[in-house]
Amino acid sequence: MDFDEAAERLYGMVPEEFTTARDALAKEVKAAGDAALAKRIKALRRPTVVAWAVNRTARERGDELGRLLDLGRRLREAWRAQDADALAEIGRDRTPLIARLVRSVREEAEAAGHPLAPAADLEIEQTLDAAVVDEDAAERVRRGTLTRPLSYSGFTPAPVVRPAPEPAAPAERKPAKTVGKPKHHDGEEERRERERREAERREAERRRRIENLENALAEAERAATEAERGRADWEAERAEAVREHERRTAKVETLAAKLAKAKDKLSAAEHRLEVARREETNAERAARSARVRADEARTALDEARSGHD
Repeated sequence: MDFDEAAERLYGMVPEEFTTARDALAKEVKAAGDAALAKRIKALRRPTVVAWAVNRTARERGDELGRLLDLGRRLREAWRAQDADALAEIGRDRTPLIARLVRSVREEAEAAGHPLAPAADLEIEQTLDAAVVDEDAAERVRRGTLTRPLSYSGFTPAPVVRPAPEPAAPAERKPAKTVGKPKHHDGEEERRERERREAERREAERRRRIENLENALAEAERAATEAERGRADWEAERAEAVREHERRTAKVETLAAKLAKAKDKLSAAEHRLEVARREETNAERAARSARVRADEARTALDEARSGHD
């Protein structure tokens, strides 16, 4: 067994079985002589319920997930090629495909006896979206070994807005010999052409600026989402720590109560032992005294019988 096989086996289990199975597997591997692998296995973290549900979907509905990952591959290729038409087409397919997979993840979790809370949809969607955009995230989702939901904090591929090509300069035309045509007609046409080009340049510049601002906004929103996710993770960790503290406190209180009762019983037993020892000593003295008196009585009886004879 190698590390990947161990991880695949463990992350296919329901969360409540993970820790016990992980520790047992690490112990088994260590006993077999591979301490380094055992240490790596022992370091594996228990998955959250959402991460486990996505892992399960990767195993049970690989074909369905594969369509999303293939769409992500095509999206990244179109982005590198700056193929605006392909990006637009893929973008139209992306949203409904992710929505279907979110439902599939929910169905798989419910089928395994772990229905998800409504708030889990956002984490599932962010994880699938990260798998579409980021190649490393796609591989982690495909392998089904997530410990926590994913989120993507980089720029999302989108079509590049290209400035409209400047029209070719019109060929010079000789002034038409029209009776009554103003002499400044050619100058007016050139001025309008310059104004049109300037307007197109300004529009292209405006579009580029809008694109940059949209990208900056998307980056800020993703960073905020990631920060919120980190806060939520630590909030969950704190809540778990509180529950663990409460469990340990209750156990200590129970043990303290049992210890107090045991001390009371021990005190009673010590008192009983002391009384028994004291009474045993008194009984032994009484027995010795009685034996002495019996011996004296026997001696007196023997003397009396001897005198009579």
